[in-house]
Amino acid sequence: MKKVAFVCIHNSCRSQMAEGFGKSIGQGIFESYSAGTEHYHEVKPGAVTVMEEIGIDMSDHKLKLLSDIPDIDILITMGCGVECPYLPCSHREDWGLEDPSGGPIEGFRATRDMIKEKVLDLKERIEKGTL
Repeated sequence: MKKVAFVCIHNSCRSQMAEGFGKSIGQGIFESYSAGTEHYHEVKPGAVTVMEEIGIDMSDHKLKLLSDIPDIDILITMGCGVECPYLPCSHREDWGLEDPSGGPIEGFRATRDMIKEKVLDLKERIEKGTL
């Protein structure tokens, strides 16, 4: 089974939502992890709220750094630009998602929905063996 890491700067919003979807949608297909490159103090409440709206509970999610996750096969960065980390892996891609933090709840919902579509596509590519 492939190991997928979703990574952004703080591991407080986009990567956490992606991990939540990965654990739900990718169950049995890939293992899902998330991490950040810098310390932060909490998972963004807006991210927790919008995931809860669709039945994914992230209330127990913890912030993690790159050193907290295992070796991976696939690295997905969320759109962190020049600060995107390097981790050894067989495949890497950047999803280029804007961080909704600090904005209205609608922005969190739009980001959540984009992440869901991308995780569904990722699952399909892993199942087909193209990743």
